[in-house]
Amino acid sequence: MAQASANLNIMIKAARIAGRKLLRDFGEVEKLQVSLKGAGDFVTRADLMAEEVIREQLTEARPNYGWLGEESEEVKGEDPTRRWIVDPLDGTTNFLHGLPHWAVSIGLEHKGEIVSAVVYDPVKDEMFTAEKGAGCWLNDSRLRVSGRRQMSEMIFATGLPFAGTGDLPETLRELARILPATAGVRRFGAASLDLAYVAAGRFDGFWERGLKPWDMAAGLGLIREAGGLIDTITPGGNILRDGEIIACNEVAFDTFAKAIRG
Repeated sequence: MAQASANLNIMIKAARIAGRKLLRDFGEVEKLQVSLKGAGDFVTRADLMAEEVIREQLTEARPNYGWLGEESEEVKGEDPTRRWIVDPLDGTTNFLHGLPHWAVSIGLEHKGEIVSAVVYDPVKDEMFTAEKGAGCWLNDSRLRVSGRRQMSEMIFATGLPFAGTGDLPETLRELARILPATAGVRRFGAASLDLAYVAAGRFDGFWERGLKPWDMAAGLGLIREAGGLIDTITPGGNILRDGEIIACNEVAFDTFAKAIRG
C-alpha cells in the first residue's frame, strides 16, 4: 500500500504481532493432534492471548476508541464514534484441526462505517488491507473484485450450519438454487478470509447468515474498496447488526442476490 494512515499502521502492527504468536502456537497444536490430551484447551488459550496482544497494541495507541472483540466484553470508548472490531483467530476450528486456513481480523468503525480494515493470514503471510478512499491491497498489490459476468463461470463461498447451529433447510434450498447455476461453491471455514478472497477476485461472491460483527467487519471494508457490492440477504437490513451478508462484483450482484433470496 502506497501510504497507510497512522491507524492502519497500528492495525497492521497488531495483526503481525498476534499472527507471529499464533503461528508458533499452530506448530504446537499440530503436534497435539496426536496426543491423548487433545488440543482444545490449548487453542482456547492461544485465541485469548492473541486477543490480549491485539487489544494491548490498539488501546495503547488509541485509548479513547471503543472495543468489540470475540473473546471479551464490549467496551464503550470515550470517543463514541470509533471502535475496533476484532476477531483474533477467525477459523478456530481449522486451527484446532491443524488446517492452515485461519486469520487475524481487525476493523475500525467510524460512525457505523468500516473505514480501515486488516485481514492477516500468517500461514501464507498475506496481509489484506483497505482504507476508505484508498483502495484494497494484498501486501503491495492493488486488488479488485473479479470481472466475471456469467454465473456459470463463477465460484462462490459460504458457511454451512454445524452442530445444530443455523438453519439447515434454508441453506439447502439456497444451495439447490446456486449449485446448478455456478462453477461451484466452497466452504473453507473462515469468513474473514472468504471476504478477503472476494476482494482479491479469488472468489466471485460470498453469502452467509448467523455471522457476528467481528466475522465480517474487516471484510466489508476490503470488498467495498475493491469495487464489490454488499447487502443483507433480507433487503433493507444492517449487515453488522443482522449478521447476514451477500457480497459480489457489481455486474453479477443482482443475479446472485436473486438466486440467494429465491
